[in-house]
Amino acid sequence: MTDKIIAMVDGSIYSQSVCDHVAWVAGRTGCAVELIHVLGRREGAEKKDYSGSLALGARSQLLGELAELDAQRAKLVSQQGRAILEDAQKIVTDAGVTDVTTRLFHGDLVDTVMDREQDADFVVIGKRGEAADFAKAHLGSNLERVVRASKRPVMAVARKFRPIEKVLIAYDGGVSSRKAVEHVARTPLYRGLDVHVVTIGTSTEETRRGLDDAEATLDAAGLAATSGVISGKPDTALAEFVDLSGYDLLVMGAYGHSRIRTLIIGSTTTEMLRSCQRSVLLVR
Repeated sequence: MTDKIIAMVDGSIYSQSVCDHVAWVAGRTGCAVELIHVLGRREGAEKKDYSGSLALGARSQLLGELAELDAQRAKLVSQQGRAILEDAQKIVTDAGVTDVTTRLFHGDLVDTVMDREQDADFVVIGKRGEAADFAKAHLGSNLERVVRASKRPVMAVARKFRPIEKVLIAYDGGVSSRKAVEHVARTPLYRGLDVHVVTIGTSTEETRRGLDDAEATLDAAGLAATSGVISGKPDTALAEFVDLSGYDLLVMGAYGHSRIRTLIIGSTTTEMLRSCQRSVLLVR
């Protein structure tokens, strides 16, 4: 364990939730926090060639003014990024976390995550970003890219933080779902929480044996987990069960097999994360 969390903040309404979740994780694990804001390539100075549309005599003056405007815009965007980070840092430190750093980067968000997660335990990101605040039917454009690229557990947080006391693990017996169980078992974050393991489908001897194995892994780690089987389609039944049963966090494999695989690959991913009103932690 490297004892660090990286969190992506963009100034959207989800940034507050990201900070609250980060403070919760850090408070329970003792992890340091690195808050990151990424300025996309479009947010820097735009380099356009206006020379072909300018008349002789005006060209030099106008090109100079346009270049100055681009430079001013880039400066303002950077200042805005630093302000976002300062606000985020205050939220986390006010929650009692002392080891908090901020980093401002230019470039691609996914590339930044892949670089910075090398010495981190968790990646925390909002389900939606700044551009999606007024498009509620769509998740953040970078979320799935981050989940697919990241080698660390990714916590995709809901719009509003709620105290996390009940945790549900989605389990289908595949490699990624077993890793999700192992993650919960070995991580101090889940100590003392109410943990439940669920499989979606039909209760069979094989299903029961898999759930028993998951329970045994969690019990060995000191977690008094329970398990069960619910019927229905994974992309709808799981989200409904999480919401109706009062779970605060869903933990699942990022790339699974069988039914759970459809939750991440293809359009069902968007439907799952959108329909589940709770935060989701995805484990590779």
